[in-house]
Formats: sequence, structure tokens, C-alpha cells
Amino acid sequence: MAQDNGNGEDEQKSALEKALAGLELRTLGPAFMSGRIADIAIHPDNHNVWYVAVGSGGVWKTTNSGTTWESIFDGQGSYSIGAITLDPKNPSTVWVGTGENVGGRHVGYGDGVYVSHDGGASWNKVGLEGSEHIAKIIIHPEDSDIVWVAAEGPLWSSGGERGLYKTTDGGENWTRTLVGDEGDDVWTGATDLVMDPSDPNVLYAATWQRHRTVATYVGGGPNSGIYRSSDGGETWTELKKGLPEGNLGKIGLAISPQKPEVLYAAIETNRREGGVWRSDNRGASWKKMSDRIAGGTGPHYYQEIYASPHRFDRIYFMDVRASVSDDGGATWESIADDSKHVDNHALAFRKNDPNYLLIGTDGGLYETFDHAATWRFIDNLPVTQFYKVAVDDDKPFYNVYGGTQDNNTQGGPVRTDNISGIRNSDWKVILFGDGHQPATEPGNPDIVYAHWQQGNLVRYDRTTGEIVYIQPQVGQDEAPNRFNWDAPILVSPHEPARIYHASQRVWRSEDRGDSWTRISGDLTRDQERIELDVMGRQWSWDAPWDTFAMSNYNTITSLAESPVEEGLLYAGTDDGLIQVSENGGESWREIEVGKLPGVPDTAFVNDIKADLFDADTVYVALDNHKYGDFAPYLLKSTNRGRSWQSIAGDLPERHLVWRVIQDHVDPKLMFAATEFGMFVTLDGGSEWNKLAGKAPTISFRDLAIQRREDDLVGASFGRGFWVLDDYSVLREIDDETLEREAALFDTRDAWWYMQRTPLGNNERGSQGQSMYIAPNPPFGAVFTYHLAEGYKTEAEMRQEREKPLIAERGDVPFPGWEKVEAERRQPEPAVILTVRDSDGKVVRRLEGPTEEGMHRVAWDLRMPAPNAIGDTGGFGEPQGFMVAPGTYSVELARRVDGEVTALAEPRSFEVVRMREGVLEGAEPEETVAFWKRLQDMQRKVSAANRIIEEARSRVEAMQTALARSTAEVGELDRELYTVSQRLYEIAEELEGKESMEQMNEPQGPTIGQRMFVAMIGTGRSTYGPTPTHKMSLDIVEREFTDVRAELNQLVEERIPALEDELAEAGAPWTPGAAVPAWNR
Repeated sequence: MAQDNGNGEDEQKSALEKALAGLELRTLGPAFMSGRIADIAIHPDNHNVWYVAVGSGGVWKTTNSGTTWESIFDGQGSYSIGAITLDPKNPSTVWVGTGENVGGRHVGYGDGVYVSHDGGASWNKVGLEGSEHIAKIIIHPEDSDIVWVAAEGPLWSSGGERGLYKTTDGGENWTRTLVGDEGDDVWTGATDLVMDPSDPNVLYAATWQRHRTVATYVGGGPNSGIYRSSDGGETWTELKKGLPEGNLGKIGLAISPQKPEVLYAAIETNRREGGVWRSDNRGASWKKMSDRIAGGTGPHYYQEIYASPHRFDRIYFMDVRASVSDDGGATWESIADDSKHVDNHALAFRKNDPNYLLIGTDGGLYETFDHAATWRFIDNLPVTQFYKVAVDDDKPFYNVYGGTQDNNTQGGPVRTDNISGIRNSDWKVILFGDGHQPATEPGNPDIVYAHWQQGNLVRYDRTTGEIVYIQPQVGQDEAPNRFNWDAPILVSPHEPARIYHASQRVWRSEDRGDSWTRISGDLTRDQERIELDVMGRQWSWDAPWDTFAMSNYNTITSLAESPVEEGLLYAGTDDGLIQVSENGGESWREIEVGKLPGVPDTAFVNDIKADLFDADTVYVALDNHKYGDFAPYLLKSTNRGRSWQSIAGDLPERHLVWRVIQDHVDPKLMFAATEFGMFVTLDGGSEWNKLAGKAPTISFRDLAIQRREDDLVGASFGRGFWVLDDYSVLREIDDETLEREAALFDTRDAWWYMQRTPLGNNERGSQGQSMYIAPNPPFGAVFTYHLAEGYKTEAEMRQEREKPLIAERGDVPFPGWEKVEAERRQPEPAVILTVRDSDGKVVRRLEGPTEEGMHRVAWDLRMPAPNAIGDTGGFGEPQGFMVAPGTYSVELARRVDGEVTALAEPRSFEVVRMREGVLEGAEPEETVAFWKRLQDMQRKVSAANRIIEEARSRVEAMQTALARSTAEVGELDRELYTVSQRLYEIAEELEGKESMEQMNEPQGPTIGQRMFVAMIGTGRSTYGPTPTHKMSLDIVEREFTDVRAELNQLVEERIPALEDELAEAGAPWTPGAAVPAWNR
């Protein structure tokens, strides 16, 4: 296992890591609802350039106002972003603060401040690694080395780097200049910062005291306040006059660009109350303007306030529904959002357009050109936050379902049958609200379970689109249910109609949720959460509690049933308990997680999985990050929880584990979803390696395996779904395989069908570049092979040997002229994949990468393109027709210096017909037999056309050469003219008169036109040839016989004879002729 060096890259890679890097994850998107935007920066000199900080999905850049996007932060150490700022002196310098700037239950954490000096092409981390959450960055407008950072600090624990920090050397060193009062300073950070536009030494900062636990949240305290500095942030004075006293919560600040003495503050007080205050004397005194306070999730989630650069006293307030005031906050009008997402967080302006706004919400980006009368949704930013994932077994392609943060429960296909890929229109919403754990019924893809927060469970009927509310209800006089925000759903592996759901109790239904039986009592610690410590002490009832939009506490968070032994159940809680029932819920055995080796007693049970092969074995993933502990806790018991051992192995630090899942074929092959990526172990947990192929640094919150396809699907929290197509190769990997010169792995069966073209002949049709499309896997059969060292030319090997000498500025010896010349002549080595049919006949040769590592090469199920070399056919890359369904095999070989050597045993696979049309057509074998005839004629006609072109060129060259010869005038001139005219006549038989074609005049059917009828008529359908198609091809075959004979006579006999006569006459050599004797 390579060591993580903190920026997403490995310092050294093992052979296994190199191999795994070749297994690329494929994004599914979607982008039709996008995700939470934390901050926006528009380039001051080019309003088409935007930088967008995604709360849970990295940093994105567009240079064309959102038409296309580039993710520019993928390889860094954090995915959660709180702030982004451009240097006003040099806007290509971009500063990023990691760690989201809200206080929500689901936020990711950061690892400090980053800066790019090339518009995001490369990054340097410049400190404050312990800040975890950064709210604001401001750069001095005249000195780019002076930067201020408002660091909120850890949300879940005390300490860390929190407060207002300043650097005067571009991030080399940082000084904390503002922090809370001693005692509560370990819980207080800086949450906002604004600068006087007329004097960069005048700054205003807001501090925020807060602490969230699993049980509750206190969102304020006496250390929250507003401060002013007149010396560039070196010293600060608290501003109090006119401001509320007592515990304050989150504060948003704004300063008037027109009159910098005017300030605005959105202030949270106790219990989700507060308002907007205004100062017209640089903060010396304040006046409350209104009771405006953010609602919904709570002030901790919003409170940003923006002053318009175009109109004095116009301010915008970020909230569930954004609002605008034109009188400094006294009165407010909600911004129209009938067609846009709610939950607004960020706002950006264009300096020359007062009607333009670019707003960031929980559902992505929107822009308006008419001051919010209408909105345009930016529907190509795939940053959805998925909590959980489920897959069904629909055919031919299965569906993926996921519950999202504030973007409903969504479902869509893992792939489509068209050339476009997976479009936004392929996705659908199956349930509103925040989505959480979905589930599907094995064998019945039309039944899907989903719920919104707090266990509000529904059953979705895919055939009708209807939902039935099926949350289990308590009986009369029973204590109410306490459902977790993300309550578990489990479909029994023994009975598909049996499902389990859990509050503080476990519930079972035998009829898909129509009725329920309670099979446990309260399996939690059943505590009073208000009595638990927050910020290290118990708080008064009058404290600034905010439990409105957080989970219940003392709840069940995970359920499992052994697939080996019916009725063997496991339940995990959010308060550190594991419960085991060996009799279907009649009785339960309690396990305190603090008694597991190395596990804190506060650990939250993220996941429990019963082993797929052994009834006594169970796995548990625990999470203590909500107590400031980000370590990975992953354990295994082989005696139903009576004793445990860690299988976290060498999982990196800070990679808390969200989910664990076991392969259904190999018991030791397991996958873990962690806070910073997806990992795999081949040995049951001793050694873990990251599955990083094409995946960004992102939190994977859940995993699912589609067993029929051997696909691994990951739900990321901020970058949508990702899938590792056909991971079965991992079952074959071991040290011996990786040490072999080469290895060829099993190939998954391939579907035989014609891809649809819903938008036209290319993936986007005429929809423009902004249309979001997630890629399908390659069409056809995908071959996977591994090369231990790869193959290089002699020149490449010499250059590798010389690298250390060049790096050390040493002498590099000259290899000698013979070796240099041999290097020049040596062809590139090749890896060749040969596909054979069931009779052993070669149907296709493919070449693949020659570098070391794992590679995948797709065969499109087509025969080789028949077009003559140089003939594209006029419709893009030429291609052959498809082979017939049936059994095929693939072989792996290398070619070095012309010698071909087999590298592995052949692997067989099936090509399977996927569907039939509504009309009964020919059998596939008959269709392919016709295609082979057609392809044979295509090869001949294409060759004839190219031969005519080359023959014309030869004759034209001979006519030029004749003028430079001593031949008698007359005979050769006549002969060359006759040959030239006959070539025109043959070309006319093939393709018609060129003059008529230029004028688009209709002509009698030519060989080429009849070929076109047969090709266009059958080439896009598996229906097979009609009588018309057969007639066309029959005529082509008959007519071409004479054409071929005469054309060959011309190029094989007549033209060479004329070339010989020219040579005898002393004419210069012409292209296509042999070297003449020229004896005279």
C-alpha cells in the first residue's frame, strides 16, 4: 500500500496499485439537479470566466459562462470547499479555503488553504491544515502577499486553527490576530470578513462560537460578535453598541460599495431568532432594521448577506428563499424561485450589469438577466451529494437509485442503448425531499423503496409512478418512533417481500410495508440529549440550541440479516451499540462498541454487513468523526460479535469508513467507501488499495454491487455516482499474476444490438456543448490485460537509463552510430489482441497500450473496415459490419521487431442478442451472411475507386513525362488518352457522371448507388435484408464482375506496358512504375 502524502498522490506505488490505476471508474452524473454551491468568483476582467466552490465537490472553472466546465481541484487533499477568492491585482491567482462554511450535520472537513498562480492549473497548499472549515478569504488589493483568512475551525471538536489569520508573505507564515475570549476560544472561529473598499486597512470580522455533536447542536455563545480593525487586521475592537447582547450565533456581514461607512449584519440570536442590523458610522453604533433570519435548516446553514455593487442600500439575504431589500434591510421581498432550487448560499454580480445575478444553491447554479424575474439553470455541473445507493436487476441494463442531500431520491440507468450516453433526461425523481437509503426488490425492478429524512418510508411503483407511504406506526399509548435522519431499509435476502426498517426499534414487514410487526424494544441507550455535554459542559435550557434540522438521537442507523442463516439479525446505533438477534428478533444481545479493540465508546455505527458465506462472520464500520476523530474503524467478528479484530489494515489516516461490502464470489475481496475515496482489499482487510482510476478526491458514502454484471457502484457525496464496470478481474489478481510478463483476464459477455441515435448521428446532435452527458461503457466486448513491465523501443530504454545522468548533470555517453541508426529504424512494439470465432477463424485484430499496468481495450463487435486504405467512405471513420451472436475467444500477443509471441491463454466469451424488433426479420446468422457479402463487395468497390484515382494520377504523370521524352509524337499520346478516357468510363459505371453529380442531377442506378441502398438499408438494423436489398446486391455482384476484369487488365497490363514504352523513349520515371533499365 502506498502512503498518502496529503495531496492525493502516492509517493511510491506497488505493482497492485499500478494495476488498479488502470481500472477506471466511470461517472454516471447526473447533473439535472446538481448540488450545493458554497462560493462563486467571477473574473473581474472577463465575465465569462467563473470559479465555483462546491461545498462538497471541489472547485470548477468555466471560461464560457457555464457552457462547459473543468474540475480543477480533483487531485488535492480535500473535496469540501468553503471559500474561493481571486487576487484583484492578478486574477489568475486563485485562493481556496477548504472545509465547508456551514454548520450542518453532513458537512465534509478540509485541510487548509490552497493557492494557484495559473488559474487553477496547479495548486500549492499554504497552511492552516487544522482549520477544517474556512469561511472567507480576502486579498489586499495592492499587495498580493497580504491575505486574510476567516477560519471557523472544527465543528465537531475543540481546538484546531480557528479565528482570523493573516499572512504577509503569500502564505509562507500565518499569524492569528483575532480569537475568542480565553476558555471559549477553543470553540470560536471567524465566520465572515469584509474590507472597506476605500481603505484596505479597515476590516470587519464576525466570530462564531458553535459546537455540533451526534446528539445535538449549540449554534452560538458569548464569544460570537463583530469586530473592527483599522490597521490591516493586526488589532481588533469589538463592536457592541446597538447590537443584541447574550449568546449570538452565525453572523453575516456586508459593506456598502457606494458608502463604505455603511455596514450590514445578519445576526442569529438564541433559538433561531435574530435579525438584520445596519450601521452608518463604520460600526460605532447599530440599528436593528428587521427580524429577518434564515429559516429552514437554520441560520447556521445560511446567513450570507451581499450588498449590491449597483444600488446603495440594496442588499441580498441568503436563506431557504433568498430575499432582497432596497432600504437597507428594513423591508424584504422574496426573490422569485418557482423554477429554481431553494436553499441559497452564494451570490455574484457583474459590475456592468445591474440586472445580472449568479446564485449558488443546494441544487446548483442559476443566473438571471432580468433581476430574478426569470432564471436559467446551469444543468451541466455533476455535483450531487448522494447519501446511499441501491441497484436493481432490470434487463438489459440495471438502474441506479440514490438518496441525495436536498435533491430528492433519484434514479437512472447505469448505461443506455444509444450513442449519446446517459443524459439528464434519462434520470427521474422518485421521491421528494432529502433522499436517503433506497432499496430494490430482487427479481422485481418495478418495486423501489425510498424515504425522506426521519424514516418517512414509501414504496414506489415504477410502472405507474405512484408512491405509497408505508412508515411503520406505533400502537396506542406506545412511545413515539425515533427515526434517524438517514434511517436504514433492508430487504431480506431470504424473502423478497420481507423488509426491515428501524427507528429505536426494529420493524419487520412480510408484505412490502403494507403492515408491520415490531420485533424489538428500544435498542439504543435512550438518553436525554439536552443533558449531554456540548463544548465540554452541560448548557442551560436557555442556551442557543438548534435541533430543528438535525437527526433524532438514540436511533438505529444500520441493519443486516445473514444471507446464510435466516433470522440472524444485526442492528447498529448512533450511540455506540451493536445488537444481535439469533432468533428473528425475539431476543437481542447488546454489544458496546467501546469494548471493541481500539474503538471509542462514542463511535457511530455507519454500517453492519453479515458475511455472504459464513453465518458466524459479521463486519462493522464505525465512525467517530463527530467527536473530532477521523480514524478508520473497520472490524470483523467470526463468532457473531462476541469478539472482534480490526481489518482496517493500512487504510490511511483521516479516511473514516462509511460502508463496507463483500464480493459475492470471493470472500476475501472486499470494498470500503471512505471519506476520501473507494478502497479494495484482496486479502480480507490486511492490505487496502485505492480505486482511483479517473475518480476525484471525494467522499464515497455508500457502495452497491450489481451481481449479474459484477459492477461496483459508488455513491459519492458531491460528485454523483461512479461505477467500476466489471470488477471481476480483481478476483484473478494475485502476486503471481502481476509478476507474469502478461496476463489476460476473463471477458464479460457482450450485448449484440444496434445503438440508437436519439439526437442524430453524434452524441450531442445539435444540442450544443452545454448538454451534459455521462459516458456509457464502451460498446461491445471489453478485454482486460496486465503487463508487468510493458514494452519499449531501444531508444526509450536508453533514454530511461540516461535520465539519472541528465538529472545529476553528468556525462551521457554517445551510444554509437550503429545503435543510433538501429533505433531510428526500429518500429514501435505492439500488443495485439486477436478475436476468433467458434471455428477458430480470425474476425478482428486490435492493438492495445504497451505500457506497464492494467489496460482495457474494447472491440465493437465489428469485422474490420473493408474500405481501401485512404478511403474514409465520406462518413467519418470507416467501420465493418457486426459479427453474428455466438461464442468467441480473444488472444493476447506481443510484436517486437516483427516477431509475434503469444502472451496468455485464450479467453472465451459470448456475444448475446439483446432484443428483437416488433417485426419478425431474418435470423442474425442470415443477416450477418448478407453483411459479409456486402462487405466483400464494399472492399472490392472501394478498392476499385482508389485504383481508378491512382491510375488517373499515373496516367497524368505519364502524360507529363511524355513531354520530356524522345518518343515519336502520336502513338503514345493516343494510347494515354484512350486509357484516361476508359478510366473515366469505368468510374462512371461505379459512381456516375461527375458533372451530373456536381449539379445534383439524378442518374440511372450505378454500382455505387445500389451498394448504398444495400448498405444504408441493412447497416443500421438487425432486421436483415429485404428483397429490395438482396436485389441491389445481386445486381452489384453481377455488374462489378466485368468492371473488375477490365480495370485489372488496365492496371496490371496496359498501364505497365505504357510505362515500359515511355522508359524506352527516355522519359523520366513516373509514380507507380518499376525502376526502368534505361540502357541507352
